[in-house]
Amino acid sequence: MLIPTYPIPPSRHYQQTVQTLPRLDGRTIAITGCTSGTGQVMAQTCGARGARIVMLNRPSARAEEALAALEEAGIDAVLVPCDLQRFASVRDAAEALAQVCPEGLDVLCNNAGVMGLPDQATADGCDVQMQTNHLSHFLLTSLVWPLLEAAAEARGEARVVNHSSGARRGPRLQAAYLGANGGNLGGDGFPGLGKWRRYQQSKLANLLFTYALHDRMAAARPGRGIKSLCAHPGPTNSGLQAKTANAGGTRLLDQLILWRTLRVAQSVEDGALGILRAGFDPEAQSGAFYGPIGRGKPGPAQLLPPERDPASEQMLWEMSLSTTGVTDFFEHQTVSRKSA
Repeated sequence: MLIPTYPIPPSRHYQQTVQTLPRLDGRTIAITGCTSGTGQVMAQTCGARGARIVMLNRPSARAEEALAALEEAGIDAVLVPCDLQRFASVRDAAEALAQVCPEGLDVLCNNAGVMGLPDQATADGCDVQMQTNHLSHFLLTSLVWPLLEAAAEARGEARVVNHSSGARRGPRLQAAYLGANGGNLGGDGFPGLGKWRRYQQSKLANLLFTYALHDRMAAARPGRGIKSLCAHPGPTNSGLQAKTANAGGTRLLDQLILWRTLRVAQSVEDGALGILRAGFDPEAQSGAFYGPIGRGKPGPAQLLPPERDPASEQMLWEMSLSTTGVTDFFEHQTVSRKSA
């Protein structure tokens, strides 16, 4: 497939917004999926403002190159291998984080994502998009919770930042997408809507996880100083479009969806402003959602109204616990290795 090329406009909001954010000296920020796109911008921005960066990426030459680029810029950075398509790798990464973050973790940015992939199962039996985009982030957040609590106790607060998308809009969340049903969800025949419905469900899960976590930690861990926030980038050429095409996005529907994004896409720096505001805006409150206003329009990251769905949030929480094997999200739980 030939992806249409459009000139990416210069960043219009990035510098102005970043100047409002505080210095981050003494803070440790962990970011999934930061070899390119919005995650890379966040790593570079936070590192330049004094933070220590923990890069959570699949082992690859690209990951090593991204680490080298941060180090060459004088940024304190470390690479922790983490393959979000394998729960065992997420558990290993959490153990490594406990070693490299002895003073706690100030921000966990669950940024990584895949888009528009065929109906495939991971090694754990889950849909490849749902596990990468939500389930493994749910598991990772639970496993590093003691590090977030340590940072909040030492420095006043810590944050979990989830990255959703404008694609979250659509049908309510369905339990089938959260279970070990990868490869059996269908919809890859003509016109090929299934891959986009699975993506929509995973991005909706990111937002509902934010709300569910906010409510449950307020009840289970009152006063611990941890905030749960979410953002979406608006239409942004982050590199996901090319990966979708390379993974077989050749149908007319795929081309139309990618074209609609790319023709109005803003710079990747502007697309990263949502997670930056959610992560570091001094005024940000737990449960907040940031991103461009409007449906499929670029723009500065602003505080958005809540999009609550209590029944779906409850179902997501219960299904995510079951599928990942987590028994108690907020404690040093025994995590089942049945799918490791």
